[in-house]
Amino acid sequence: MLVKEYRVVLPLSVDEYKIGQLFSVAQASKEETGGGEGVEVIKNEPFTNTPLLNGKYNEGQYTFKIYHLQSKVPSFVKYIAPKGSLEIHEEAWNAYPYCKTVLTNPNYMKGNFKIIIESLHFPDNGNQENVHELPPEKLKDREVIYIDIANDKVTPKDYKENEDPTKFKSVKTNRGPLTADWMSSADPVMTCYKLITVEFKWYGLQNKVEQFIHKTERRLLLNLHRQLFCWIDRWYGMTIEDIRALEEDTKRELDELRTKSQVRGRGGDE
Repeated sequence: MLVKEYRVVLPLSVDEYKIGQLFSVAQASKEETGGGEGVEVIKNEPFTNTPLLNGKYNEGQYTFKIYHLQSKVPSFVKYIAPKGSLEIHEEAWNAYPYCKTVLTNPNYMKGNFKIIIESLHFPDNGNQENVHELPPEKLKDREVIYIDIANDKVTPKDYKENEDPTKFKSVKTNRGPLTADWMSSADPVMTCYKLITVEFKWYGLQNKVEQFIHKTERRLLLNLHRQLFCWIDRWYGMTIEDIRALEEDTKRELDELRTKSQVRGRGGDE
């Protein structure tokens, strides 16, 4: 089991991020779907009476998605996994500002594979030390990693000039381009604290796969949040009702893309 806490600092308010994150996830899903692969939305509905984070949160929006990933995993996993087994089920409880996401592979790995992502969002620049209220024994095993959307390097195949926060200027908010020391001067500012626990029980592969998953998670977080900021003029001013309508349209579009178009998005090996 490998536990890391990623702290993503953003030049947004916590309320703005709620809208921007939902918009960006919907858009990114379309970029990763096609040719029988990608995201299938099964459920997207309100939930109540589900205690989260020691009972502090208990209502919000529940989603259940299936990720079809045959070309999006590393080659060594494809070699050992039978065809058709590379489906990831994602359940998420969004009780913003707290969110919990659980990913499993029930058709093949069953109880031997699980990723748990717990997210909290605060109006600070990433200086809180234990927002997830971890007990001492878990706290000592946690590794903290900061993600700087402006200055952290992205891979050449991920780079897009129109999604570069050091070059983007928002028309609607007048924010950007982000400079080298933007985190100390941004106003507004907020941090997404993401605690990610990865468990992959497979003798001889556990460490390699858990490290790979965390490397992939960091890459996804960096790219998604670069997009989120650079797409601000597309989502700024939207309401939660606008987002729910967008999600319904996106679900229909994903179903069509998955069955009719070509494989899209980023592959698994780097």
